[in-house]
Amino acid sequence: MPDTQTAVQLEHVSRYYTLGESSVRAVDDVSLMIPRGEFLALLGSSGSGKSTLLNLIAGLDRPTSGAILADGQSLAALSPLNLARYRRNTVGMIFQSFNLLPRMTLEENVELPLRLAEVDHSERADRVREALERVRLTHRVGHRPTELSGGEQQRVAIARALVNRPKILLADEPTGNLDSTTGEAILTLLRELQTHLEMTIVMVTHERPLAERFADRLATMGDGKLLGIAPIGEGRAQ
Repeated sequence: MPDTQTAVQLEHVSRYYTLGESSVRAVDDVSLMIPRGEFLALLGSSGSGKSTLLNLIAGLDRPTSGAILADGQSLAALSPLNLARYRRNTVGMIFQSFNLLPRMTLEENVELPLRLAEVDHSERADRVREALERVRLTHRVGHRPTELSGGEQQRVAIARALVNRPKILLADEPTGNLDSTTGEAILTLLRELQTHLEMTIVMVTHERPLAERFADRLATMGDGKLLGIAPIGEGRAQ
């Protein structure tokens, strides 16, 4: 039976890329257990493998070797169709660059995953409103991304990631394009969502001080390897 207390389990996961005659070990024999409801920060310098690891958990890439279990499912055993369903229904993703469509309103950007998932039209308005309420942006529904601040755009991106009610939220440098005050506000929001929705969050970041304030555990990577994990509670914001 699947472990109901574990959100993600990585077992000796490696991802190698071939460049000419050489092999790059982007992720090298990583084993890691992420409990349900945890906020885990993946730390490391550029090229350490943390974003590749996040993409593997997201099902956007497949490991060269090893196993990934997420929400009780072995990702390697999923067909392309079921892997797409996993990405659509189980995980939500937030990116450093927001990735909002400039011609769409805030409301339309948040609704897009529901349209792609073929959610019944009658449900969409309530789901969009619920997501926007969680990020406190219901007053900006008709605006387009260019009319919003960077922090507001990232909150729209978070609402879009939440609209399909994922169990696992994956964030790749979510504060990378924001000033320190706005970045702190975004992590405060993520912490609130984790608490209220009992959501598992895995965040890639190079900003250790913020990670130490907001995450439950800190996992440090270097040269594709997992170098160490700080105990639960050591990094939690008070």
